[in-house]
Amino acid sequence: MLPIKKKALTGWMLALMNVAAVSNIKNFPLLAEYGLSIIVFLSLSAFFFFLPVTFISSELASAWPDRGVYTWVKEALGERLGFLAIWLQWISNVIYYPTLLTFIAGTLAYIIDPALATNKAYVVPTVLSSFWLATCINFFGMRVSAWISSIAALLGTLIPIALIILLGGVWIFGKHPSAIEFRWGNIFPDLSSMNQLVLLSGVLLGLAGLEMSSVHARDVKNPQKDYPRGIFLSAFLIIIFSVLGAIAIAAVVPAAQIELASGAMEAFRYLFEAFRMPWATPLIAGVTFIGALGMLSTWIAGPSRGLLATAEHGSLPPIFQRVNRHGVPISILITQALIVTALSFVFVFLPTVNSAYWALVALSSILYQMMYIIMFIAAIRLRYKYPLVERPYKIPFGNTGIWVVGILGMIGSSFGFAFGFFPPSQFGVGKTIFYECLLIGGSSLFCLLPLWVFSLRKAHWKKYE
Repeated sequence: MLPIKKKALTGWMLALMNVAAVSNIKNFPLLAEYGLSIIVFLSLSAFFFFLPVTFISSELASAWPDRGVYTWVKEALGERLGFLAIWLQWISNVIYYPTLLTFIAGTLAYIIDPALATNKAYVVPTVLSSFWLATCINFFGMRVSAWISSIAALLGTLIPIALIILLGGVWIFGKHPSAIEFRWGNIFPDLSSMNQLVLLSGVLLGLAGLEMSSVHARDVKNPQKDYPRGIFLSAFLIIIFSVLGAIAIAAVVPAAQIELASGAMEAFRYLFEAFRMPWATPLIAGVTFIGALGMLSTWIAGPSRGLLATAEHGSLPPIFQRVNRHGVPISILITQALIVTALSFVFVFLPTVNSAYWALVALSSILYQMMYIIMFIAAIRLRYKYPLVERPYKIPFGNTGIWVVGILGMIGSSFGFAFGFFPPSQFGVGKTIFYECLLIGGSSLFCLLPLWVFSLRKAHWKKYE
């Protein structure tokens, strides 16, 4: 890809970049669990989470473009909390990898035998081999990874999303029976249903990650006007694509049969069989599999670079500063691969692939929401601590504006954090105990571990004095 010239981005270009970064067919089966009420849930998620994250990270990136969350929190709240914030961002992505890998394994199953998508004896080894393969690809550096990602973005995201929405529309407006009832009352969610509120954590996690794309805030031609236009357009397109994709799956696949890891492929199978095109199922599965695997290989290196910065500043032992001749932090990549390997055995201890998938989504969401709460607090603090630092993009209405946006974001993240600890209805009593131990124990371990490591830091660990 050619480098982007300064001030070369328009609002439309920024919107398309954000859509490619956030919108993913993998998230549609989870959203489909809501049926028509996903329209309201996604709108509330955008107002209380998606937009606050985007606007605040955009202001911070325009003033402190180096190292992202780590720098923002370190400048506002000190190096200890800066290390904790980047650690939470990194570990939440590491925990999330097995769910993405489960989607990859489920997609591959539709090339071989769809029944394998829910077979743990197939899922676990496929997850592990796929991740170690993607990790090894990253040892060759960002040039190879970036080349793969440009193809993966097209194959793994845009084509499947467009196809599922198109076929779903033909199904809904044709003479085919719908698995959901299209009436006005079904748009409003049942807020008394704990099961619907519990899924909120997964919805928020599906919208997370835009703080990584906010580094382009300085490249927009007119940051104060074009940037908010691009952000609102991003939110609109992402919500529209997510709503249409989720409704397409919900209308085709009965709610009781939706598999979180393979629901999208199941919808394709239903649709292709209905249109007498069964031969197309393995074809779209192959395209989606290649795209998803390629995107995974790119994402693996992203959060690890933020952690590398903390290692160079002395927050981690010197072994984590090691990079190979391609500039890749090999010690960090191997460490995260070992953690993913251990986490993948959650699929062995929980009754179904679905339940294990959700447990990892919930744990990842809990840790990610903690990072966002810290980021919102840091943004407010930076307005008062460094009022004279130039911000090419700045949230309007002065300090009142950032307080309003920050509080909205903290409300959304707090809800996502709290409801992440509640198990969905499909968990039995015995498995609920394991589920809660996993979430409480995992979140406690992954929060206390970085604070303990930071307390052990030595002056000679620092690479740059």
